[in-house]
Amino acid sequence: MNGPRRRALLASVNPMLEPGERIEAVTIVTTSPVSLGRTAAFALASAIVSGGTTTMAPAPAAMHLVMTDRRFFLFRAEPLVVWPRELVMTFPRAGLVRSEIDDRRVNSSFVLSYPGYEQSLQLTFSAFGRRKRDRIAAAVPVAG
Repeated sequence: MNGPRRRALLASVNPMLEPGERIEAVTIVTTSPVSLGRTAAFALASAIVSGGTTTMAPAPAAMHLVMTDRRFFLFRAEPLVVWPRELVMTFPRAGLVRSEIDDRRVNSSFVLSYPGYEQSLQLTFSAFGRRKRDRIAAAVPVAG
């Protein structure tokens, strides 16, 4: 992430931080929901709406990820604009677990989830983001 984009992202996050909360990692990831039921429902709904001519599935979205010592922030990334587009979600680190890292040549990923909840989120990192991936992965325990 280049300097101006990073500064713009930090300027967006800083007012949302709680007293004493500190930023530990900032990176760009792609995200995708991992709920099979939700993906199937979306595909079925798109087929019904189009009269069976088209079936769509949710596509991964580029996001700015900010990890603090307490939470994660995900902002929609806009490739042509420096400022993050909008805050998509914030979720606490407490209780969060992850899958093992799926390391491929082009990219790598892991899945974040809370025990007992069906919904989870896959974070995919580019090959250039491996150090950030490792920092984030070290902060979230592997599901046991």
